[in-house]
Amino acid sequence: MQELDARAAQLRHQRANLPEIAEIATLKGKRTDVVNLARDARITVDDLTEEQRKVDVDVEAVKTRRKRDRDRMDQGLVTNPKDLERMQHELESLERRISSLEDDEIEVMERLEEAQAELAELEGMVAEADEQIAALSVARDEKLAAIDEQLTEVADLRGPAVEGLPADLLALYDRLREQKGGLGAAALRARQCGGCRLAVDPAELGRIRALPVDEVVRCEECQRILVRTPESGL
Repeated sequence: MQELDARAAQLRHQRANLPEIAEIATLKGKRTDVVNLARDARITVDDLTEEQRKVDVDVEAVKTRRKRDRDRMDQGLVTNPKDLERMQHELESLERRISSLEDDEIEVMERLEEAQAELAELEGMVAEADEQIAALSVARDEKLAAIDEQLTEVADLRGPAVEGLPADLLALYDRLREQKGGLGAAALRARQCGGCRLAVDPAELGRIRALPVDEVVRCEECQRILVRTPESGL
């Protein structure tokens, strides 16, 4: 029974410490960081997109005004020399304004392209992390299923092993197992306790030798239940 319980404890420890579990947790943490960066990058892209839209609107508005003034001059609608001179100066001012706005437009477009490239890279990193997490989750689930199957087998074997044992002995065993790191009973082999690994002195061996086979024996050093075997050296 102790061997089965030790095997079950080993399986539960293995179940709780699968490398995939730690890898998934690490990846999820990194993914969260990248998602936050992507969110900030998306805000930047949206802001620059709106900024570009406004600059485009301004450029088109000034160009529209320039076309209107040119059409008036070309159609001879302005005949007064002073008005013509004023309009000519205004056209020159509009040209400078258009040039400045187009420079702004190009600068915003370049920043927007950089922001879009950064966003695309971050979104790619998130997608890659999702793929890795999905693959690790499949591997984790397969291993968990295999371990759970083994735990079920151990539990099925433990049932018959417990049958017929006195309730007080089982209670003592469970209490010792909780106190002694999962090892409540240990084999006595070669005159040594399998729990604390200490040798049993000759006088104690003589006492144990004289006890009935169904008498519960405990190690003087660690208090674990000692299980006598043909290799005990009695």
